[in-house]
Amino acid sequence: MKLLKLLFAATLPLLSTSNTFAQKYVGGDISMLPKYEEAGVAYKDQAGNTVTDVLAFFKQEGLNAMRVRLFVDPSKDNDKAVCQDLEYVKTLGKRIKNAGLKLILDFHYSDTWADPGKQWTPDAWKSLTDEQLNTKIYEYTKDCLEQLTAAGATPDFIQTGNEISFGMLWGTKAVADGNNTNRCYTNSPAANWTRFISLLKQAGKACREVCPEARIIIHSERTPDTDVLADFFDRMKTASLDFDIIGLSYYPAYHGDLNQLETAITTLENKNYGKDIMVVETGYSYAWALSETTFDYRATYPYSEEGQRQFTADLVTMLNKHESVKGLFWWWMEDNGEKGVTDGWWNAALYNHKTGQPYAAFYELKNFANSSTGIQGVKNGRCEDCAWYSMDGRRLASTPSKNGIYIKNKQKVAFRK
Repeated sequence: MKLLKLLFAATLPLLSTSNTFAQKYVGGDISMLPKYEEAGVAYKDQAGNTVTDVLAFFKQEGLNAMRVRLFVDPSKDNDKAVCQDLEYVKTLGKRIKNAGLKLILDFHYSDTWADPGKQWTPDAWKSLTDEQLNTKIYEYTKDCLEQLTAAGATPDFIQTGNEISFGMLWGTKAVADGNNTNRCYTNSPAANWTRFISLLKQAGKACREVCPEARIIIHSERTPDTDVLADFFDRMKTASLDFDIIGLSYYPAYHGDLNQLETAITTLENKNYGKDIMVVETGYSYAWALSETTFDYRATYPYSEEGQRQFTADLVTMLNKHESVKGLFWWWMEDNGEKGVTDGWWNAALYNHKTGQPYAAFYELKNFANSSTGIQGVKNGRCEDCAWYSMDGRRLASTPSKNGIYIKNKQKVAFRK
């Protein structure tokens, strides 16, 4: 036993730094959950039983992290889904943390949807100079994080911007339309990129000061444009931007087949940025084509519950081949019946609007997290024909609840809980 302890002590420092055994996170963006609950929408389990605590149910079913977006002043927008101000996020974020789930905070730095074609500066900030805007994004980010922390909703992951492939805080729509003011394309003036990266550094500075244990995500949706994607993160590397995770959006309807996503992931891995990767947004239709669909995947995955399930299963299988990929999140997974909550345009959620039950794809997601230990032969926290040991070499009667070692077929392998 003494020899075993010495062996463990010698090997654990090496194992603890390996990405192979790093935690993986799976869940979804549930930013509208309180609105559905307020409207009396019923959430049920697979058997049709009403779920009284949705977040507890998510955790019970193998999900471990949830994402919430944050707008500066959503009252400026008439979209029913644009309602997540700081008070809203504090309340929902605290619920997520109390449920034992990790929280991803998605700063939009806008009063409305921020995406590649819309990165409009909040109304209250539109008169600020670039220098003043640098101060404002730092102060705003810091204030939000301090309030969230005080409310018991400390984020575990922070997105400093949403789908910011072409920059953010462009200015006002009236000014920006018709020209490329403040936008960051591959051929944009260097000054545009300098401005943008300066804003990101100020936001990141606030994150490190208030939430030093949180991991910062930089989010791009350029999965179909690997040259643009690589150029973007090349610039972040050259600028020595302080962040931890590359976040990607991947919707087959807009981004192509699974091979395209894998090409994007492989491209990022080969560039050796030294960052983990998360798919922070994905979704696939269960009924009909999403609005403005540009890629038809129905020959492989029909628009049906089974087609959605098979897509999800194949997505998980592919992602699990890449040790760099540490997160998978379904966008607007909680969409579940309308009742006036939304305008009903999204049909790629994980709930049946008629029955309130999860679609089959919901139960495929957890298979991403189930491989998080990197241990062959372990499923759902159990290992057949395994001998379990604690860090100090003591043999245990059952699966440990903390980090340790198991031995299977005479091979020692580290695991993490």
